[in-house]
Amino acid sequence: MDVDAVSLRAVREDDLSFLQQLISDPDDAGSFMWQGFRDTREWRKRWEATPSLVGNSGGEVMIIAADDRAGLMSWSQDQWFGRPCWSLGIHLARSMRRQGIGTRAHQLIVDYLFRQTLPDRIEAYTEVENIAERRALERSGFALEGTLRHVGFRDGRWRDGMLYSIIRGQSQN
Repeated sequence: MDVDAVSLRAVREDDLSFLQQLISDPDDAGSFMWQGFRDTREWRKRWEATPSLVGNSGGEVMIIAADDRAGLMSWSQDQWFGRPCWSLGIHLARSMRRQGIGTRAHQLIVDYLFRQTLPDRIEAYTEVENIAERRALERSGFALEGTLRHVGFRDGRWRDGMLYSIIRGQSQN
């Protein structure tokens, strides 16, 4: 995959069935994202509440790879000591994994958020065992800050997480 062909764009109504499939099917969701069966109208309800899926406290955009839907990039506002920062999330379709698309999507959203918003810090969490996401974050210029014990419950047990961050002005790879 030519990572220069990766882009982000606003979610459109015709993306909703793709997004629902990402979270509804255990195989498509993948072992790190499968959170059990969910309301099959979840994305439709969210769209009807806020069609752009972007607001002052966060948002969600499509990841496009060579004109194909590849996944979703999201951000939400957190705070450290009363100061805002962004927290990222990514969900790639199974067929789009392990091609550098996630790394490029992280780079694009970091660039967008630092150009368009005021927070100086962007962070991302992932499970210790999610080696692919950890590599994507590191390749995108994120620094590992530490291990968070028992922060996620999946597949019948509590999982440790890793906290990564990037600071405005810090070089991206």
